[in-house]
Amino acid sequence: MATISSTGIGSGLDVASIVSQLMALESRPLTLLQQTQSSLNTKMSAIGTLQSRMSSLRDASNALTSVSLWNRNVATTSNAAAVSVSAAEGSAAGSYAVQVQALASQQTLASQAFTSASTAVGEGTMTIEMGSWTGSPTTTGFDAKAGSTPVTISIGAGETSLEAIRDKINASGAGVTATIINDASGARLSMRSKETGAENGFRVTATETTDDGSSTTGLSTLGYTAIGSGSPMTRSQTAGNAQATINGIAVSSATNKLTGVADGLTLTLQQVTSTAAEVKVTADTEAVRNNINSFVSAFNDVANYIRDQTKYNADTKVGGTLQGDRLVGSLQAQLRAIVNEGSSASGVFSRLTDIGISFTSSGTLQTDTTKLNNGLANLPELRKLLAADGADSASSGFIDRFKDFATSVLGSEGAFESRNASLKGQLSLNSKSQESMQRRLTQTEERLNRQYQALDLAMSQLNGTSGYLTQQLDMLSKNYGNN
Repeated sequence: MATISSTGIGSGLDVASIVSQLMALESRPLTLLQQTQSSLNTKMSAIGTLQSRMSSLRDASNALTSVSLWNRNVATTSNAAAVSVSAAEGSAAGSYAVQVQALASQQTLASQAFTSASTAVGEGTMTIEMGSWTGSPTTTGFDAKAGSTPVTISIGAGETSLEAIRDKINASGAGVTATIINDASGARLSMRSKETGAENGFRVTATETTDDGSSTTGLSTLGYTAIGSGSPMTRSQTAGNAQATINGIAVSSATNKLTGVADGLTLTLQQVTSTAAEVKVTADTEAVRNNINSFVSAFNDVANYIRDQTKYNADTKVGGTLQGDRLVGSLQAQLRAIVNEGSSASGVFSRLTDIGISFTSSGTLQTDTTKLNNGLANLPELRKLLAADGADSASSGFIDRFKDFATSVLGSEGAFESRNASLKGQLSLNSKSQESMQRRLTQTEERLNRQYQALDLAMSQLNGTSGYLTQQLDMLSKNYGNN
């Protein structure tokens, strides 16, 4: 507010101080409006925090009533080093004895030793065919892999070194990988099928551009067949299927991962076993327990916040920010009512106390582990007690009620939106009142300054007149005295 510092010079009045004190009195309504604005902002922030905590309670309720939670199974194995297991959602509960006779393997070949990886082998072609070797114990035939076609690799001039041949094999997409292994005798070309399983064996036909008639020299040294005994390359590992028994039933697989042997169950074979590994698929009660604990924690966050925001401090004689708020009072009452109303959804349990969930003296929830374990032991009835979506509140599960209630109050037309709209409306009116009050105060201060300027001028003039009259009287007195 503007002040005029020159007033009071002629009259001796402290006009600035007088106007300031008068304006302080005039400004009291504005101060009250500003205090109200601060209180409304604080309350709106507190409502926002409560809304956030209710949102967390809704999320915890959604998680605890979800179909996927109650259909979730967990698989365990008595020998994780030999047989690992995982269960998909909806997998069937059961018990399985798994014994591993053989792991799936890849065919592996090794060439004769060459002086080094840069040694020239020779020109020609190599044809690689994927398939399975037949006949036991003596190999008598080769069956091509279904859907696979032979791949022919040309080895031309400048491509005849062992390392160049390795690179051409790897770039061919023939279903094998080639590496060079160095041992005490020199460099050897190793070829290995990319995938496991009997159908991923392979044979190699090496044809020299100019045949020298010897299988121990030139490109023909890289040929392989399991039939007979004259193959230049040697086989160190045979391509084979995994072999296992599950509950005494023999199974075979091209890979060590068995899927589809039981509903939703995946077994990964890792070691041959002498005794069966016990694999069990059971309901994931720990997941349910964790979600129950998460719900209790979310409920207590809401309950504790309401208690803190509505309590009265006897020392400061000040109530909490939300003390007496109609939304908070209604919310607290309805949350307690949901817990206190019995449910007919389950034929075994009717109250949360039956599974160990009860109120404390402070209005929060606590969990009795023993009773909760008993509830988890009867998962179908526990699911009804918590997650059943009944025709009405009495026939619905407790957590389903919380989910519906939280969804309602948090909705676009719910109690929180209504309360926030009311607070915003009050803040808008308060802001307009402050603007109006500020204009009035500015006008009042201008008026007071004009009035006191006029008074100052008048008093200054009166003081001047008074001084002149006093001077004239003094002169008259002196003149009479001299006569």
